[in-house]
Amino acid sequence: MQTKIKEFRDPQLATDGSVVGFYEREFFVFSNFSSFQVFWRGRLWPTSEHAYQAARFSGVNSELEEKCFQARSAHEAYRIMQANCDKERPDWANEKLPAMYDICKAKLEQNPYVREKLVQTLNELIVEDSPKDPFWGWGTDRQGRNELGKIWVKLRKELKDGKL
Repeated sequence: MQTKIKEFRDPQLATDGSVVGFYEREFFVFSNFSSFQVFWRGRLWPTSEHAYQAARFSGVNSELEEKCFQARSAHEAYRIMQANCDKERPDWANEKLPAMYDICKAKLEQNPYVREKLVQTLNELIVEDSPKDPFWGWGTDRQGRNELGKIWVKLRKELKDGKL
């Protein structure tokens, strides 16, 4: 009998066992707000959220980049971005997915517990089951793009293929 490893905001989604949700709960390690440091671009970031939000300003606003680095929490780094999104780098729409992939890859490579949790997802779909974000997660209608979940699935495949 397989151990049930999935966690969901909506328990009804757990019935078929085909999705691993990570917005809070057991698989929260995949969230950028989880408390795992990541060494990326020559700095040790408090969380992947700090690094990601700072990357929005990389090369165009070193003061905001530093504010994100110094933020007391991942949520504060996010709020700094929200207040200054008009100052992000002009190529951000094209660079945000590669930046997120690089940050998540670094987080996986540097944190054995994150690697352990990723292995535990087996071959299941990984979803940021946040009702708030239809780009990185699946949004309120569960029809979102789930780009962060896709990144973790890609990293899991690379790990299984011996590329990480």
